[in-house]
Amino acid sequence: MSRTPHASALYDVPGPQARRRHLLYGVISTVVILGLAAWILYLLFDTEQFTAVKWRPFLYEGIQELLLEGLGNTLKAFALAAVLSLALGALLATGRLSDHRPVRWTATLLVEFFRAMPVLVMIFFIFVALKVQPLPALVAGLALYNGSVLAEVFRTGVHAVPRGQGEAAYALGMRKTQVMTWVLVPQAVRAMLPAIISQLVVALKDTSLGYLITYEEFLHAGKLIASNLDYDLPFIPVVLVISPIYIGMCMLLSWFATWVARRERRDPRTKGVDVAPAAPVTTLPGRE
Repeated sequence: MSRTPHASALYDVPGPQARRRHLLYGVISTVVILGLAAWILYLLFDTEQFTAVKWRPFLYEGIQELLLEGLGNTLKAFALAAVLSLALGALLATGRLSDHRPVRWTATLLVEFFRAMPVLVMIFFIFVALKVQPLPALVAGLALYNGSVLAEVFRTGVHAVPRGQGEAAYALGMRKTQVMTWVLVPQAVRAMLPAIISQLVVALKDTSLGYLITYEEFLHAGKLIASNLDYDLPFIPVVLVISPIYIGMCMLLSWFATWVARRERRDPRTKGVDVAPAAPVTTLPGRE
């Protein structure tokens, strides 16, 4: 007995002609991508980007230590900015969800101001006008911007929880703090997690702005190597070394988010509770 393909409201199983057409599109796309990659490699070889003199700096211990120190400074700035951004975002989101109008208006004003202000302008203002050291200036600028964005993520996540959840908690006599802490926020975290990780990836990439205020982070170390005349200005090799490390750190954050989400799904506290089947109803006294 032959099985007929099941149609869906969102997607219909393609027929023979559609499958051939999709296969043709896939082949053409693959050829174009491979051709583009080959053309880029040809340009790199044609401009002598893979000559030994341009890659020699990475064999020296001093250069390796410089890169490792810059990477450590980048991770330090990111860790501080991430923690402060999450804390500031939670604080501003709490203010925006407050029942007190002055608190809500103040939090809204701060969120809209720091979201609209370019992060580079904030970093320069803190570094130049307030005369703050490079690391605190970079962390403060990143925390103010990303914290204001995360505040909107938190607020939207709480509002995304079905209204009945909060109403049921209030009906049980819980106060607003208890409703937020025990009912709304735990459910909202699952919906907010991808957006939170995406914003943390933005914060990680924005740490590269630190080289503009002489903070010795990873990109600053790469710039020092790339501008060295002794190695024939190895700009492209530096990019080919630094870029995969940045991409790897961002992918590691995404993997961590996936791991946390999978762990939450396995947590018995997040699973539904099995309800015992209803027992036979006994007859009331005086009834048969």
